[in-house]
Amino acid sequence: MEIARKRILELSDLLPKFESECISSLAEASEMLTLAFRNGAKVLICGNGGSAADSQHFAAELVSAFSRDLKRPALSAIALTVDTSIITAFSNDFGFENVFARQVEAHGRKDDVLIAITTSGSSKNCLAAVVAAKGLGMKTIALTRKGAIITAETDLAVEIPSTNTQHIQECHILGYHIMSELIEEALYGGTK
Repeated sequence: MEIARKRILELSDLLPKFESECISSLAEASEMLTLAFRNGAKVLICGNGGSAADSQHFAAELVSAFSRDLKRPALSAIALTVDTSIITAFSNDFGFENVFARQVEAHGRKDDVLIAITTSGSSKNCLAAVVAAKGLGMKTIALTRKGAIITAETDLAVEIPSTNTQHIQECHILGYHIMSELIEEALYGGTK
């Protein structure tokens, strides 16, 4: 029980900092994504480990619907973490560092948006994906930690004010849930 209380207290201490330091970047990211969707663009999302799962979760909120009571068309979002044949073939033949960059090259177009989710802020394959996206004229967003290397490479970063991976991930989930709701509100009026 001691560990559980400690982790809950850590997160409850982090949430006010997350609100004050990340609310404007979450709003800006939501606006960037809303504009992309309005212009018929799509979103590509990548990450490793838990962030790979978050990539899929965020894509599902956009394609399906965050607000179940809201009847809306699907938004085009692709998690680059789900095709095991591409991931394993490319990584086996060419290495893991460019596995997301290669998919950005295949699916990305000018004015699309790449979201790289990295708790370390230094994942080589996420950094390579950002470089590939920028080369195509895509916008780039990072969900990461405070002081991350990837921040300097992206158009916008939501930097969680923590170095604790589990709490960074927890705030990432809250962050993309907030973005999903803001996007739906902007495009479709949200739920009342």
